[in-house]
Amino acid sequence: MFGMIRLGILGLVGLAVLYFTVRAYARSVHRERLEKEWDASPPAGQGATERGLYIESGMQAYEHGLRRRLIWLVVILPVIAFAGIVYLVNYQ
Repeated sequence: MFGMIRLGILGLVGLAVLYFTVRAYARSVHRERLEKEWDASPPAGQGATERGLYIESGMQAYEHGLRRRLIWLVVILPVIAFAGIVYLVNYQ
């Protein structure tokens, strides 16, 4: 019984590390895309301040978007799969 609890705790810790790694990577990719988009065609007469505001507003939109929420599937799907396998093996 304690082995199963330990496995669950270590699994959740591992999934949390994986989640935060994927989240940080996705944020950096999105930020880089916004920076390249601005650098490709900057509006005339706008400088670094406007660039920073553009990137920050894009990142705020990302934080409320669907892609950020879909990253939770990195945690949810393995938990559901593990619970389903345990159920099928033990109660069939």
